[in-house]
Formats: sequence, C-alpha cells, structure tokens
Amino acid sequence: MNAEAQEFLGTFISESYYFYASVFMLLIHAGFLAYEGGASRTKNVLATMVKNLLTLSSVGLAFFFFGWWVYNAFPLFPVSGGILGPWTNPATNETVTAAMAVVETSYPWSDALAPNTADHLTGVFFFAFALFAMTTASILSGALIERVKIGAYIILSIVLGSFTWVVAAAWGWNPFGWFYTAFGYHDFGCSAVVHGVSGFFALGVLLNLGPRIGKYDERGNPKPILPHNLPLTMVGLMLIFVGFYAFLAACLIFLPGYTRETTIYGTPMTLASIGVNTTLALASGIIGAYISSKADPFFTISGGLAGIISVGAGMDLYHPTVVIVLAFFGAFLMPKVALFIERIGIDDAVGAFGVHGFCGLLGSLAVGVLATGYPQGEGVPLTGFIGQLIPTLVCVIILGFIPGYGTSWLLKKFNLLRVPRDEEIAGLDIADLGVEGYPEYSMNWATSAINAQQRSETVASRLEPQPGVQE
Repeated sequence: MNAEAQEFLGTFISESYYFYASVFMLLIHAGFLAYEGGASRTKNVLATMVKNLLTLSSVGLAFFFFGWWVYNAFPLFPVSGGILGPWTNPATNETVTAAMAVVETSYPWSDALAPNTADHLTGVFFFAFALFAMTTASILSGALIERVKIGAYIILSIVLGSFTWVVAAAWGWNPFGWFYTAFGYHDFGCSAVVHGVSGFFALGVLLNLGPRIGKYDERGNPKPILPHNLPLTMVGLMLIFVGFYAFLAACLIFLPGYTRETTIYGTPMTLASIGVNTTLALASGIIGAYISSKADPFFTISGGLAGIISVGAGMDLYHPTVVIVLAFFGAFLMPKVALFIERIGIDDAVGAFGVHGFCGLLGSLAVGVLATGYPQGEGVPLTGFIGQLIPTLVCVIILGFIPGYGTSWLLKKFNLLRVPRDEEIAGLDIADLGVEGYPEYSMNWATSAINAQQRSETVASRLEPQPGVQE
C-alpha cells in the first residue's frame, strides 16, 4: 500500500468511526421517546413524544446556525481572550491562530460543512456535537412533561442545547478552553458539562413552571402520578444505555496520523476501558438504586444511568473497582435526592435533577478527590479538587440554573410558559394535537364523555326505523 492510500485509509477510518458512533447515538433519542412517552399519562403520550421530535429539529437547526460556532469561538472568552469570529485577527498570537483555523470551518456558510471532498472530518464532528446538543436538551424534556407549552419548551431547549451547554463545552471540553488550560479541569464523559448543566437548568425551569395539577394534596404532600406504561419506559432506558456507549465512544479522539487514542484533553486512553467501565457503572448503578428505592422499578432502571453519569468525568482514569463503588454510591443517593426534591414542592416528573443534576455534580467533583494529581497537557495544571470545583460550579449555577430560571421566568411573565388549566386537565394530546394516543381505548375523561355520546347517537340512529323497512 502506497503512502497516499495509507493516508486515505486513516482518514476514512476516522470518518467512519465518528459517523457510526453518532448514528448509534440516535438511539438515545429513540429511548427518550419511549421513556418519556411511557412515563406520561395516556392523555399526554403523543404530545410528549412529539415534543421530543421537535427537540431534534429545533436544536439541530439552531446548532447549525450558531451552536457549532459557539463551541469553537468561546474557549478563550472571557479569561484569556475574546469571542472569536470574522472580526478576529488570526495573527494575534499562536493560540488564536490555531483556534481560528477551526472557527472558520464552523460558520454556517463554511465550505467545510458543504459537500467537500477535501474535508472528511469537520462534517462528522459537527454531526457528533449536534447529537450531543440534542441529548442535552432532551434531558430537560422529561422533567417538564404534561404542563409546559410547546413553544416555551422549544425556546428553552434551544437556549440549553444550542447555547448554554455549548459554552460549557467550549470552556470545559475544548482543548483551548480555559477550564482546562487554567484549572486542569477533567470531564471526559461530560458529567458536569452536559448532565450538570442540563439537570440544574431543568431545576430552574421547574421552580417557575410549578407542579402538575393533582400532584400535591391540600397539605402540600406529594401524591404519586404513575407512568401509564412502565414497561415502555424501561425499554426506553435500555435504548438510552445503548446510545450512551456510543456517546462515550465518540468522546475518544483518534485522527489520521495519530499513533494512539487520547481523550479530548490529549491524555492517553483506550476504547476498551470505556467498554469495561461503562458496563460496570451500569451494573453497579442498577443495584445501588434497587437497594435504595426498595425495588422500585422506575428508580431501579434509572440507577443504571445514574451510575454511568457518576463516573463519567473520570471514566478514563478510574480503576474498575473505583467505578463499581462510585457508581453504586451515586445511584444509591439518586432516589433520595429525587424524593427530597419532590417533598419540597418541585414536581420533576422523571427525576431528571436527581439523575443528571446531582449525579453530574458528584461525578465531576469526584475526579478532584479520586483522581487528583493526574498529569495532562504541557503547561496545564494537574487535576485537583479546586480545579474541578470552580468549573463545576460555573457549569451548574452560571450556565445551568441561572439561564433556566431566568428564561422560564421571562416566559412566565408573558404567560407563555404553562398551558391553561382546562387544557392540562383535558390532556395535551387533545389540546396540542387534536388526537388521542390510544383512540380505541379512550381513557381520557374529557373526550371519553364525547365518545360515549357519539357512540350513543350512532347506536340510536341504527335503531331508528329505516324507510321501506318493516319494524
């Protein structure tokens, strides 16, 4: 094989690897569709699923128009430089020169995103990051089901999926990001950068959105609102697990000319370690949540996700025994956090804050305790607790909670956040879509009365004497 063929083969392997990893990531969204659809009541199942589909389309387009540029343009801002764009002089210094080479490929009008046989990789990285953005926004979706207006949700999902999370990724997950260069921050599997941001963003929204009608009694005690199809919810989470393996595999860097696999921080790792540690975190997390929740099926299967998120930030650094213990600990505490949130009057329909917010926070901080002192790039600080603490707080408070609370507060002030009371009682399938998810088995009280009347009229019409027919 000549040198040109070897070079092409290396490019094609990298292109194929990220392309198919991203395709498998789409299973996360098939999982969210089933998970949230099953967790909703029958009167809201279609509206919940359509909301998830709109997440893909709205965040996908927004990420093309500005999210991809934000990821490449914000790494230096505001600590070591400005926001990079057409106004930036690439010759400012070596760092800006290197960063601008990437920024110029991320404009919506860039040739790198068009059919271009000279660039095999920019497009597949855009694809992978767009899926990351959609996943981050979908985490918000489940917490708000059954009472948020669809327009408000789309605005919130774009703010989260195409801006605040992307800024967190630019600072904490980009090789030029100041979380990494100034603090030595390490978050391989996006514990805080994705899950912490989205979980705390959802918490801020929930404070303004309020609980579902009937969730609390007159004394303020929570009442259970059960999933209409718990088996479907559990299947959905299994699909999310499959997608998560692909998500974590796509976090590995292997490019043409590389002689080893690395993390996005340039530290060595292997794809095999993702296979081992993700499997152990999934298994240990399920057991932890099973014990803690006293065999509650919903919390038990959510424990698998809680376990993976609890170890995500340091998955490339931990020994498997550390993974087992940490995943168990995070998943064991997750149901207790979710129930505490419920007791203080916050109706998080799927426990998104417990799984993503709490476990994301825990996973990011754990690196500063369990993997402190790990060497990274030249001139970059060693991993440490303060280096994890400050960026993690920035993620969950400045990029998560405050934007979530502020955006939903504005929507609430303009009466755009929550559906009217009568629509919530009737169900969003009828209010938003005009159809029911299960028309053959109408269980919606508002429409069942109409259907009963229609059936009665139909039967009565059949019993009326027809012309020419003897009674």
